[in-house]
Amino acid sequence: MDKDLQSIQEVRELLAKAKDAQIAFRNYSQAQVDAIVKAMADAGFAEAERLGRLAHEETGFGKPEDKKKKNEFATRRTWESIKDLKTVGIIAEDKEKRIVEIGEPMGVVAALIPSTNPTSTAMFKAIISVKGRNGIVVSPHPKAARCTLEAIHVVAQAAERAGAPQGLIACMATPSLEGTNELMRHKLTAIILATGSNPMVRAAYGAGKPAYGVGSGNVPAFIERTADIHKAVADIVSGKQFDYGVLCSTESGAIVDSPVKEKVIEEFKKQKAYFVATEEKEKLSRTMFDAHGAINPDVVGKSPVFIAQKAGFAVPADTSVLIAELSAVGKEHALSREKLSPVLSFFTVEGWREGCERCIQMLEFGGLGHTMVIHSMDSDIIMKFALEKPACRILANTQSALGAVGYTNELLPSMTLGPGTFGRSIISDNVSAKHLINIKRLAFETRPINPPTEVQSSKLNVQGESQSRNSSPISKHGTQISALPHKESWIEEIEERIRLKAGNQPVGGKAEQHTEASKSAAPLSEKKEEMVYGAGMTIEDVKKVISEFKK
Repeated sequence: MDKDLQSIQEVRELLAKAKDAQIAFRNYSQAQVDAIVKAMADAGFAEAERLGRLAHEETGFGKPEDKKKKNEFATRRTWESIKDLKTVGIIAEDKEKRIVEIGEPMGVVAALIPSTNPTSTAMFKAIISVKGRNGIVVSPHPKAARCTLEAIHVVAQAAERAGAPQGLIACMATPSLEGTNELMRHKLTAIILATGSNPMVRAAYGAGKPAYGVGSGNVPAFIERTADIHKAVADIVSGKQFDYGVLCSTESGAIVDSPVKEKVIEEFKKQKAYFVATEEKEKLSRTMFDAHGAINPDVVGKSPVFIAQKAGFAVPADTSVLIAELSAVGKEHALSREKLSPVLSFFTVEGWREGCERCIQMLEFGGLGHTMVIHSMDSDIIMKFALEKPACRILANTQSALGAVGYTNELLPSMTLGPGTFGRSIISDNVSAKHLINIKRLAFETRPINPPTEVQSSKLNVQGESQSRNSSPISKHGTQISALPHKESWIEEIEERIRLKAGNQPVGGKAEQHTEASKSAAPLSEKKEEMVYGAGMTIEDVKKVISEFKK
């Protein structure tokens, strides 16, 4: 069979198994889900160094030690940020408005993984998907297929040892364009998580499925005249050095307020940055980009020394960053694009207003909606930048590379950063588990159009108590608010609608049909001593909700 046909058939088989497993998994309790997700995070964290080394060896991008840090962040830090998130059954209640929120899984997630972060992003997406009781099938980048497959194997094995149905987490072993298209368009795919190039993200949005797509960044870093120059430069250099600049949130250009230009240049040189001369700049530009502006993959994630040598000039062995001073942003200045390497463009501006315009120009030239950073001690100017820039992450006085993902601040830890409608995405947030659940809302009447009769009120009385003892509360508008329905009828309604209409298999009862995945999950379900209603609700849970609404 041809590779493309093999890839398509593999996708179909993985999706079928993942869907069967996910149908069984949706009956798991919050405690069971959390135990599985923690096991995944722990396993990925323990293998962070090995997987980082595999990613570097296969792709040639970045640094093994930095890929280890990304793997650690994508597993343990992600777990810490979502461990208390409720995703099963009743996840929130508003007693005043009489609304109950119920979490439901989305289904099977199709996850597209970039070659620049092939193991960290894969484990991250698996963890947040499973937290929402979803299945996941991963499409690795062909240049990083082995390390991505191994990363998914690590977390999948840990999940199954902790009780997850077999096949819930899977990765394509034969990636191809045709296979990836099948994954995105297949009827069993519920949602797409696409991280990578802009063409890949556009393909995800064109697949006819709900999708979270995040593409490239071209991050401007503005150094305003009141900035802590030493810290600002140190942040930018360390950001460009981290994994040799392959994160899309890495600083791409330094925009410097003219009064502090000389101090900034002096500080960059102290940090071992190398300012390229005019003829070297032309060589560097031709080496890094072709005539159409496409980046040369041979320089992605490589050291400054390697890139300089490839461009035909020499730099000191301890060079941290190559810096090219430019006069404008645009096609005529290729180095003003996203560079995915320790190469930085450098611009001089007169005041924060001109700095504002230059930042916008950089964002519009390949990074709309993504990220920008400002270094300043003037809170008014910082706020003006936050209000006016077309970026969904405006970072103040921190490194952008790791700041945007939530490493140096309290942003939601994520390896998938939404650029919002600025960047033609539906999401502007740092994507996490909360974005991978459906939320149903059970709403009781608070503003009756037709007040209940005495007979109706009596029938709705909870547990058959007398109307005189449990009269319905009075709303602020003076009308009577109906009590919750009678215990037996309400329970029957919830059980029947959630279990049968929503497609849940009975838990604790007899199912007419069981898939192989649901059979493998049976021991966990059988441990429960009492009947479970809907998505993880016991009779005690139901009684608790009824009693609270009575109050």
